[in-house]
Parts: sequence; structure tokens; C-alpha cells
Amino acid sequence: MIANRINHILARMLQTSPRKLAAIFLALCLSLLLAVVACERSSSQVPSRAAKMPTPEERGKYLVVIGGCNDCHTPGYIETDGKSPAESEWLTGSPVGFRGPWGTTFPPNLRLFMNETPEDDFVTIAKTRNQKPPMPWPSLHNMSEEDLRAIYRYVNSLGPKGQRAPEYVPPDQEPNFPYVVFTPQHLERLGAAAH
Repeated sequence: MIANRINHILARMLQTSPRKLAAIFLALCLSLLLAVVACERSSSQVPSRAAKMPTPEERGKYLVVIGGCNDCHTPGYIETDGKSPAESEWLTGSPVGFRGPWGTTFPPNLRLFMNETPEDDFVTIAKTRNQKPPMPWPSLHNMSEEDLRAIYRYVNSLGPKGQRAPEYVPPDQEPNFPYVVFTPQHLERLGAAAH
């Protein structure tokens, strides 16, 4: 029955003028676009898992984990697929830097930083600071104030621990610490791939 109906519709469309077919196609595209927008609006109204956490500290821990903060700010975390070190060692910074055209940056000890920084100042810094890579500053800029405060409270709940990370090293100097080279290689291949 449905197949017969579809065949009937297709047969009628073949008899329709190109101008009318274009109008039908445009109407279908607009309908699809409106459906997609409606779906996005309804899905954005569903609270995130983070929003359902009972305390700001639990929400902050969740955001730290899904935000990948430990990947750089916790030595050994990414190398063990997040299985170690223990949470008590998280976010103590790293002596392994990231070297690129900007120089060499080191992931700071967030536990010391947040222990010394008032919460309101941290929120302002997270919303406005633009420093060297690989820190994803645009991601922090787009976080809600509530999420930033939750991260701050979680990190502070861990207490201060560890040493400060090494200082930034300009591009014309060689660091005294290990580093990952963070410079794209063979950019000329991008041009070849585009052809």
C-alpha cells in the first residue's frame, strides 16, 4: 500500500514542471531544516550529566575528567589511559613541556594555582586569559560560570600538593626539561591533498 502511494507520488512529480519541482524541493529542504532546529532546541534543554551532580565538587570532578584536564596537568595520567595515578595525585602539573613556534610551555600545578587564587579571580582568568598553546583557552572561555566555579571547588577540595611547573621557555632557548614537539610536519602535503 505504501509502495503504491510512493509510486503514485513519483509518477505525478515526473509530470510536474521543473519550476514546481524546485519549489517542492525547497519546501522539503526548509521542512528538514526546521525539524533539525527543533531537535537541537529540545536536546539542548536536556540537562547535562554535570548539571545533575549533587555537589559542585562532584560536578567539578566530572568536568575535569571529561575536559581532559588530567591529560596534561597530571603526570602519568594519559600514558596509563587514566588508570593512574590516584586521584590524590591529580592536577599537580608536569615537568614535561610542549614546544612549538611559541616556545615551550609547561602544564601548571592547578592545585597550587587555585589554592593561591580567589574563586572570582579564577573565573575571570578562565573567561578572559589567552596564553600560549596547547591550553584550550577558547574552551574555558565558553564554559558557564557555574561549571568554572565547580572546577575551582573540586580542585581546591584536593588541597595544595606538589611543586610548581617549570617556567615558560622562549622559542630561541632550549629547555632544561623534557618536552613534546608540538609542531606540525609536512604542511606542504595539505596543498597536495586539496588538489
